Amino acid sequence: MTTLSPTAKGYILTLSCPNRPGIVAALSQPLYNAGANITEAQQYDDMGSGSFFMRIMFDIVTGKANEAEIRALVDEVATEFQMEYQLNCQSYRPKVIIMVSKFDHCLMDLLYRWRIGELPIDPVGIIANHPLDTYKDIDFYGIPFHYLPITRDTKPEQEARILDVVEKSGADLVVLARYMQILSNEMAAALSGRCINIHHSFLPGFKGARPYHQAYDRGVKLIGATAHYVTRDLDEGPIIEQDVERISHADSPEDLIRKGRDIERRVLSRAVRYHVEMRTILNGGKTIVFVS
Repeated sequence: MTTLSPTAKGYILTLSCPNRPGIVAALSQPLYNAGANITEAQQYDDMGSGSFFMRIMFDIVTGKANEAEIRALVDEVATEFQMEYQLNCQSYRPKVIIMVSKFDHCLMDLLYRWRIGELPIDPVGIIANHPLDTYKDIDFYGIPFHYLPITRDTKPEQEARILDVVEKSGADLVVLARYMQILSNEMAAALSGRCINIHHSFLPGFKGARPYHQAYDRGVKLIGATAHYVTRDLDEGPIIEQDVERISHADSPEDLIRKGRDIERRVLSRAVRYHVEMRTILNGGKTIVFVS
């Protein structure tokens, strides 16, 4: 996120609405009147759906407009143009729950990026379906750890406990960092729009068990990973980020797994950062991603 000067009040505004002339002007003039300096603006017209999407970063550099006043002026424009919008301070750090199974490389990467200040989040809990000693080599820096094993018989009860942890922690975002459990429709619905999953394939691709072995058996030349929002449709949620890497006939399944772990780490961290920086806007079954 942008680093603010001590004298500036910075905000990020994202919006979507039916496309029509005058949207940008209708926002820009009230912001100017409130003492705002727009530091970054990106927009997109979706010709297929007739929708308009925009992300604006601005600082309040003159006057003393506070957040309530900024929200009031945005509300007025939003009503006129039938907008759905989000407005946050640029310094806002969302609370995040990270969920993990046995493979911990994505978890460790997120914690590292958070620790060095690269990822502006506040982890408020780690939920795992394996016991704490599975992760004995990881420093959780005091982040609460919740061991919630799931079986077919305990799934409804444990998912209720997971949602309870999410609610009580005040988490804004849930990240499935190679959490190898299928969420129920009810849980996916409860976390709609605020749950990101990393899928160990370049979707659409090889589904089910041992995807890298499936890819190896088919002699693929590219492997990849996909980060997407979780929906009721398994691995069909709106895609946020993807990446690939070339391989050759000389690569073994173990080579594919090793390379795949690297792709998964970077794809998930980018997706989380895009969400945290309010660079993603849902557009039906797709996402608009205003990358920096």
